Amino acid sequence: MADHELLYLSRADVERVSLDMPTIIRLIEAAFAEKGHGRVEMPPKPGIHPRDDAFIHAMPAYLPALHTAGLKWVSGFPDNPARGLPYISGLVVLNDDETGLPSAVMDCTWITAHRTGAATAVSAMYLARSESATAGILACGVQGRTNLLALAALFPLQRVFAYDVSAAAQRRYVDEMSSALGIEIIGVDSPRDAVAESDLVVTSGPIRKYPEPTIEAGWLRPGAFASAVDFDSYWTPAALREFDRVVTDDRAQFHYYRDVGYFQATPEPHASLEEIVVGLRPGRVRAEERTLAMNLGLALEDMVVAKEIQVRATKLGIGTRLPL
Repeated sequence: MADHELLYLSRADVERVSLDMPTIIRLIEAAFAEKGHGRVEMPPKPGIHPRDDAFIHAMPAYLPALHTAGLKWVSGFPDNPARGLPYISGLVVLNDDETGLPSAVMDCTWITAHRTGAATAVSAMYLARSESATAGILACGVQGRTNLLALAALFPLQRVFAYDVSAAAQRRYVDEMSSALGIEIIGVDSPRDAVAESDLVVTSGPIRKYPEPTIEAGWLRPGAFASAVDFDSYWTPAALREFDRVVTDDRAQFHYYRDVGYFQATPEPHASLEEIVVGLRPGRVRAEERTLAMNLGLALEDMVVAKEIQVRATKLGIGTRLPL
């Protein structure tokens, strides 16, 4: 197929496209609306697990209305940061939805980080109080950054409490994110200090099948919203039982993970995010409710963001054309 080329985008190329967070949030909300209307083909993600708490997953999805089809091949190895390597790595492959031919291959690291933060923000649109002004970030890594960027795009944040087991990582986070957002970011000494005064809480450490959770019952105040990016790794069973409303991004995947050993203490979700986006089920009902987004990460999110990056990169002349 010498006459057919695909676009290759390295991580640096993906970042050069400079896709902004409000656009990513809009894309993610639109993707969940498509899912809510039954217009997404997204089989369960198969995976292999070479080491404890490590995974390599295949994540396919097709959104006909957005002419987006593809696959993310992604790994998560919790011990990588100690080796100077990223926890998350992988590729996105996009296909032409008329011919099936591959049209683009790109690094997925930036996409995964930003679409995950945007999914938290979309959940918060429906589950958090609109006047939320304080946030607590537990784990000051990549997801701690992108989740805060996404929440800051929607809420009038004035103060952020940041906690990490690494004092050096926490200091870098405080310096970098306060400079990036121009709001007060305070490094705190304990998980409780990050939770107790926050309207919005994000936990984003490594995903553990057998976690040693730290957040206790009574720490999260009434009316607060939490996003457990690391599944339920930070939350004790008693703390999980305090939530008035738990929402996941996909019921089938939630039940799959429960069957293989995760979420043993997490309450059954009252809704899936797409049901709330299209109005089939309510989001927050009362101001005093404690609400939790238990998002697992879906291929539809990766595909819509990757497609937009492909379109913009092509217009900007970014990337390398490779023959098939």
